[in-house]
Amino acid sequence: MRVFSKPNIIVSKCLGFANCRYNGAIISDDFADKLKPYVNFQPVCPEVEIGLGVPRDPVRIISMDGELKLFQPATEKDLTGKINDFCSSFLSSVEDVDGFMLKSRSPSCGVKDVKIYPGTDKGMAIDKGQGFFGKAVLDKLPYLTVEDEGRLTNFRIREHFLISIFNSAGFRQVKQQRSLRELAKFHTENKLMLMLYNQNEMRILGRIIANKDKKSLDSVVEEYEYHLFKAFSRIPKYVSSINVLMHGLGYFSKDLSHEEKAFFLDSLEKYRSKKIPLSVPANVLKSFIIRFKDEYLIQETFFEPYPEDLIEMTDSGKGRDL
Repeated sequence: MRVFSKPNIIVSKCLGFANCRYNGAIISDDFADKLKPYVNFQPVCPEVEIGLGVPRDPVRIISMDGELKLFQPATEKDLTGKINDFCSSFLSSVEDVDGFMLKSRSPSCGVKDVKIYPGTDKGMAIDKGQGFFGKAVLDKLPYLTVEDEGRLTNFRIREHFLISIFNSAGFRQVKQQRSLRELAKFHTENKLMLMLYNQNEMRILGRIIANKDKKSLDSVVEEYEYHLFKAFSRIPKYVSSINVLMHGLGYFSKDLSHEEKAFFLDSLEKYRSKKIPLSVPANVLKSFIIRFKDEYLIQETFFEPYPEDLIEMTDSGKGRDL
């Protein structure tokens, strides 16, 4: 069983941490509750941070003269300067962050589908976009995993989020050790996961490790970090997962019985049909690894990318377009 470094996650404070919604409410979020023992949460509410009270009159994003502004209709206050100053100050001060979990559709925290209105007068929304804080996060920290609680009800998006934040936390620990040997070990343990996510970046990272003795430690780590986060920037396709599993099967194909191969391929087909999670065929393959005592594959993070207790098969179907 792997020992996991705790990811540092910035989270919208209203998601189970404080009654700070505009109406004084708090939002119960099962996934955030489940994560609490395994991550270090740093809750934040941008609207409270810029001086708005609880409860408060709602704010909205409006379009005026081609510019987006954060506006409070009841008081007619333009809060754009305050929210932009907060975003700049806050994001310049945070360190060692592994991901963000933000409130969906919020004019401050939303990362997509935030309503945009035509002006200060009452009317229907004319467009959708990002909240001010959500956009600032995506612009300043594009390499980090940023999701909202609504999208995280989708199984594949949630799994990608978990894999990414725990990978980031593991790499952060390697950076702190300042050891080329530990960096090479990290790379070896993540080869199958990199094969799953981005084979081109996997090859680039392999070349960085192969030439590590020709550059300074800082430059090697910096270059490796850039390509590592680039590799994990997109959710892998089902076919990529199947290719990795078949690659793993190749290590044992001569030693397995016909029935064992058939059982594995059946679980692979169920995964292809989206009836079971990746962890099921991966665990079948892991049983072969344990049986044949393959010391190389047993260390691969692919077979345990995040704590097992966080596996949850519920799927809202949201976010199917990604």
